[in-house]
Amino acid sequence: MNSQLSLKSVNLDEKLAIDEYKKKLKILQEKARLITHKCQSKKQSIIVVFEGWDAAGKGGAIRRLTGLMDPRLYEIHNIAAPDSTERTRNYLWRFWRRIPEKGVMGIFDRSWYGRIMVERVEGFAKEEEWSRAYREIQWFEEDLYNSQIKIVKFFLHVDPTVQKERFEARADDPLKRWKLTEEDWRNRDKWTLYETAIEEMLLRTNFKFAPWVIINGNDKYLARIQVLENFIKHCK
Repeated sequence: MNSQLSLKSVNLDEKLAIDEYKKKLKILQEKARLITHKCQSKKQSIIVVFEGWDAAGKGGAIRRLTGLMDPRLYEIHNIAAPDSTERTRNYLWRFWRRIPEKGVMGIFDRSWYGRIMVERVEGFAKEEEWSRAYREIQWFEEDLYNSQIKIVKFFLHVDPTVQKERFEARADDPLKRWKLTEEDWRNRDKWTLYETAIEEMLLRTNFKFAPWVIINGNDKYLARIQVLENFIKHCK
């Protein structure tokens, strides 16, 4: 594993001015675009995982990451609760089915890490099941890596105050109200439980072949740039 990661190590007060953001964005998007074409020519696949707190800006970061990319060279998988068919199989089955073909990038908005976060905290998985998942996820990602697939994992971190402000802004916006559910509000009451699960996840699954990068989600401009910079760093 790499050096230990912790949510507490992230400076959530850091900000990026909008003029600096605009200056960097197109340059980094072009570099990211070139990476996907290089991977296509080499038949090299990439998997990018996005996890994070509700309203941390995952969707916006994904849109900026793919902003200049050829849509034929990437797939976005928005992962929700498993359906009735998926629940009859091993929890990793639905992710194996979404592994990108050679030369294509697969982006996961939520992922197999739900097993050791949401399913753990909400009691959807027994302790023996989510405890075993640390080992199973390592085997899963190591197998992908040995199949010549590059993997990078982002966790978008925000503090509870910023999350609350974003929830309230969504509630007041008719175009964004659909993003907010009663479950989102209930999850805030379990912040400490989720934080414990996340810290353990970062500690135990930060593999050299599939590293975690914690992103400062308090500032959306900075978060988008950090995602692009780290995607380029790990996938070039």
